[in-house]
Amino acid sequence: MIKKAIVLVCVLAIPVLHAELSFEKSENRIRVNADGKLFTEFVYNTYAKPLFWPVVGPTGDEMTRNYPMKKGVDGEASDHPHHKSLLFHHGMISGENFWHEDGDKTGKVITEIDNVVLKQGKVIISSSNKWVGRKDKLVATDRSIHTIHIDGKGNRYIDFEVTMSPVGDDLVFGDTKEGSFAIRSHPELRLRGEVATAKAVNSAGDEGKSLWGKKAAWVNYFGTVNGKACGFAIFDHPDNLRYPTTWHARDYGLVAANPFGLSYFQKSGKGSGNHTVKSGDTITFKYRVVFHEGDHDAANIPGLFKDWAL
Repeated sequence: MIKKAIVLVCVLAIPVLHAELSFEKSENRIRVNADGKLFTEFVYNTYAKPLFWPVVGPTGDEMTRNYPMKKGVDGEASDHPHHKSLLFHHGMISGENFWHEDGDKTGKVITEIDNVVLKQGKVIISSSNKWVGRKDKLVATDRSIHTIHIDGKGNRYIDFEVTMSPVGDDLVFGDTKEGSFAIRSHPELRLRGEVATAKAVNSAGDEGKSLWGKKAAWVNYFGTVNGKACGFAIFDHPDNLRYPTTWHARDYGLVAANPFGLSYFQKSGKGSGNHTVKSGDTITFKYRVVFHEGDHDAANIPGLFKDWAL
């Protein structure tokens, strides 16, 4: 009886990790802290589209690429300047390019913050956004809700819920591989490259560079950053268009959920991935990114996905 009592006391004494989140709002950015240290910043009306950068994972290391917001970081490639950390964008929306960034030739997203709250331990950022194409043409608006939180195991989450509405004419998402919900990873979390350490797997069992174009409910990239095992997984919600989505998942650090590029991913014929949202209707996209410690098995990505989506 004495031994059992001692064991019981020891089990109950194990602490549960719950980081305390807070936020600070300044001009064109909202900083989210975990126990007083930077977790991420939501940056808006600074670049062509709003984004989260930097993003610090549970090991205390940055999880996304700094370029081009911060240049000259060791190990980082300086390609594709529109691959900015973590954001939602697409290469063809009603004839306008919201993927690339080429001055007046491509689109931009103008953000107005509606509210920022700390609720039940989560930071929730609500915003209204204008999707503006060439010659200041307003193509669409959206209402976005970003929820930032940390679970009891230390996993760090950024949830996206974006509801887009046409302005005037129908809204047409074009069939292009250049999209849509995307992350550009830390250079060590690439599959190839001088400092790359990562492996990748999806919910269908595909691995490595073969993830490109495949349909999957989630993908997970995991390796080491500064010698510490960690990774990130992106979840596609069952309510989303064409779930499970196809993936524009490259081995050089770009990972994007893209339900529109079907002629590229599935060779299904030009324009087969187009999707029209009628004037007066809306379309909602829901994604979760989890930044985790450990490898794929240790993180239990299938279990985390099930808890969120099913």
